[in-house]
Amino acid sequence: TFARMYAKSVVCPHTSSSSSLVNTRRRLNSSERARRTPRTRTHVVAMSAAPSPKTVGLIGAGGIMGKPMALNLLKAGHTVNVWNRTQSAADEVVAAGATFMSSPAEVCAASDVTFVMVTTPEVALSVAEQAAPGLSTGKGYVDVSTVDAGTSNKIAELVRARGAEFLEAPVSGSKKPAEDGALIFLCAGDEGLYTKCKEPLETMGKAHFFLGNVGQGAKMKLVVNMVMGSMMGAFAEGLALSEKSDLDPETLLQVISLGAIATPMYAMKGPGMIKGNFPPAFPLKHQQKDMRLALALADELAQEMPVAAAANELYKRARRDGCDDEDFSAVMKAVKKM
Repeated sequence: TFARMYAKSVVCPHTSSSSSLVNTRRRLNSSERARRTPRTRTHVVAMSAAPSPKTVGLIGAGGIMGKPMALNLLKAGHTVNVWNRTQSAADEVVAAGATFMSSPAEVCAASDVTFVMVTTPEVALSVAEQAAPGLSTGKGYVDVSTVDAGTSNKIAELVRARGAEFLEAPVSGSKKPAEDGALIFLCAGDEGLYTKCKEPLETMGKAHFFLGNVGQGAKMKLVVNMVMGSMMGAFAEGLALSEKSDLDPETLLQVISLGAIATPMYAMKGPGMIKGNFPPAFPLKHQQKDMRLALALADELAQEMPVAAAANELYKRARRDGCDDEDFSAVMKAVKKM
């Protein structure tokens, strides 16, 4: 299995030349290991030239993720058609130059390629059913929502039945990466459409992978979010234990930031968790949904996941306590109640 990957070149002003050399050596060592491992190879590819879509649609343009994605497409000079269930939520995007359409089908009919960013598998399937009449040969439909592989395959069937091409491309990243055009797209489906979408993918993201047949992107996203949710649960427990132990949680953040377990997520979320502030960058209800879908995938494959299962119980408790629309780091509230 070959996973194709594109990543933007990023220069970090805080990185010294010596650390860059170390990182380069690490990448080279990783490449050597990958060449010796026959199961999966990940490599950077130069995507072949293909006509970029002149007109781009975005369904879900009023959401936490959809709005900044649409704005970035507009800033890059794309003609953008949008639809959102609550029209007023897309007012900022329309004010920036997008055209609001009356239905998902109208967006697809007026666009070369349509991106879809919605909240749940049920909504994604419903939107695809509404969008299908606007699809035809030569058009593309790219669902960047986080859904299970089964739902993604159902959407692919609807799209391809109309003669259009389909790509699933769930994103890794939340509100800030969406605003910065730094999302990671995990793509699978029609490779021709993947190639055509090079320009908008690079406008909205810092990297994109092509993983093969429909379903592989969905599975990769669920694995990533399962790991993220489990990490956040353990991090919340660590902060709670430090407080109970009369340790300064701010000092704990410093200690963690200097060691092997340092991650941008801990550095970004930790201060707010200590203060009890949880503005939604990635709503907790969506994190719990992704944990549920990942556990369902594991059940299908008879893969035990006791750590993820325990973390999921924390998110369920937080949901029962009314934290649905707070950031997923609000799992801290559930930990403190135990």
